[in-house]
Amino acid sequence: MEKIAVFPGSFDPFTVGHEEIVRRGLRLFDRIIIAVGVNPVKKEFLDTESRIRLIKKAFVDTDRVQVEPYSGLTVDFCRQVNAHIIIRGLRTAADFEYERAVGQANRAMDDRIETVFVLTSTKHTFISSTIVRNIYMNGGDVSKFLPERLTTADLKECEKGHAV
Repeated sequence: MEKIAVFPGSFDPFTVGHEEIVRRGLRLFDRIIIAVGVNPVKKEFLDTESRIRLIKKAFVDTDRVQVEPYSGLTVDFCRQVNAHIIIRGLRTAADFEYERAVGQANRAMDDRIETVFVLTSTKHTFISSTIVRNIYMNGGDVSKFLPERLTTADLKECEKGHAV
């Protein structure tokens, strides 16, 4: 049986820390579905399609990563794609407390779905989508905070509504 993990998030934008979690997760799972959350209430930096294009570009080297939009409950999405594992990255103790609570809630909703935590490397601990957005919006070069295949120019193209 294929081991499929879902890595859910808003990924607005997708960072080198997110990429690290996925690449390390591929050591544990046969396939990872990056589930890009669609939240109509939340103000987005990049639209959903741009986020999906950027993430696909980051993983053009492997067919074991799939990128899909989703809305609603993560456990419902897991059922739809026949995944029994949710993978989450942890940067700090605060991340652990939050993710533990979410993982327990997900398990209470469907005890067939496990949550697996992967610790972020020390060099990526400070990197978050919020920090990357703030640097970018203030004119900074965020290339070192993005996956190797992505650049600040890619974000500019998405912001203008052009394809990556």
